[in-house]
Amino acid sequence: MKTKIILGAAFVALAATAPVVLRAQQLPAPVIAVVNTDQIFGTCTQCAIANTALQAQGTALQQRFQALQTQIQTEGTALEPLVANQTQEQIRANAALATRINNFQTMQQNAEREIQAGRERIQRNLNFVRQQIGQRVQPALQTVAQQRGATIVLDSSVALVSSPALDITPAVLAIVNQNSTPLNVNAPAPTPAPATPAPAPATPNRPRPQGR
Repeated sequence: MKTKIILGAAFVALAATAPVVLRAQQLPAPVIAVVNTDQIFGTCTQCAIANTALQAQGTALQQRFQALQTQIQTEGTALEPLVANQTQEQIRANAALATRINNFQTMQQNAEREIQAGRERIQRNLNFVRQQIGQRVQPALQTVAQQRGATIVLDSSVALVSSPALDITPAVLAIVNQNSTPLNVNAPAPTPAPATPAPAPATPNRPRPQGR
């Protein structure tokens, strides 16, 4: 009987403290703000300058592509009547023509590599610029969120519906524009991958001396 009384008292104490535990686990109501990062990335003062520079890089690459394409088309047109109705054996027998065809193929390959490298370089530059902008936007977001008492900040691209009163984009943009340092539009060159060491030559097995 005493054991039952002690257990009963323990359950009563546990029941009395349970509501306190539950209350401690409750979270405060969230205060949500919304920001349009695309607008900031596209319209902040230094962002607009960097975007103009990136567009100029793209235009220069396009012009280079057109120039290479013209060279290739011109040489290809000149080669067509020279190789018409000729077999591979006849072309190989004509050393000058064979060399010209090889040079034409090399021209095509070099042009493709050059344009591909240019596209990859511009993409790296774009990512580098967006990284720098993000480093400026993040502290501005934290500052405005703290000022407005926001506990959650959503990008407008993921908010299906939001009230204009929740939009903190102008305040964030104003802080980002306070930084007048130009953005670097030329990303560092990628670090080349380390060369794989050649496997060590296998050591030949030496014959064991025979016992006497």
